[in-house]
This record gives sequence, C-alpha cells and structure tokens, in this order.
Amino acid sequence: MSIAIVVAALITLIAISALIWLSGTLIGLALHLLMAGLVGWLADTVVRGQLPWGWVGAILAGLIGSWLGVRLLGHLGPELFGIAIIPGFVGAVVLAFAASLISRTRAA
Repeated sequence: MSIAIVVAALITLIAISALIWLSGTLIGLALHLLMAGLVGWLADTVVRGQLPWGWVGAILAGLIGSWLGVRLLGHLGPELFGIAIIPGFVGAVVLAFAASLISRTRAA
C-alpha cells in the first residue's frame, strides 16, 4: 500500500512540474510575440502605408525585423522578452518600408 502512495505522489509531482513548465513556456512565448507585435506596430506607424495582414503582419515584422536588425547593428540597447528593442525597431522599419514599396509597385 505504501508503494502505491509513493508512486501516486511521484506521478502527481511530475504532472504538476510539467504543467508549471508548460505554462511558463507559453507565457514566455506570448510575451515574446507581444513585444514583437509592439515593435512591428511602432514601425508601421512610422512608415507610410500599412503592413499587410494586420496584427499578424506587425508580429512578423517585429520578429523578422528584430532578427534583421541584430544582424545589421548587433545587440544594441535593451532587450525585452527576447526582442532587441532598438535593432528590432530599425529592422522592422526597413521591412515596413520594403512592404510599402512592394505594395506601391503592385498597385501601379
């Protein structure tokens, strides 16, 4: 009987640990995407035109812009939730400008 209690306690402990790890990972992912969306949205407000796909486009511009900005400028300035703020903003502005140029040439 005591072995069954120990096994049940171990299974419960493992399940609780897995749930804590999963919730922490999902919260981290959500904060990362939120920060990328804010950087992309700020870049969209600076550049004329509008990023395609609404908020999904802003998140993608923030993610790809952060990657591009870090490649161009390095890790300059603060980083919040895995997004380098200054290089991410610069990269997202470059992407928003490129998207604006592409949409203008397609419209013409």
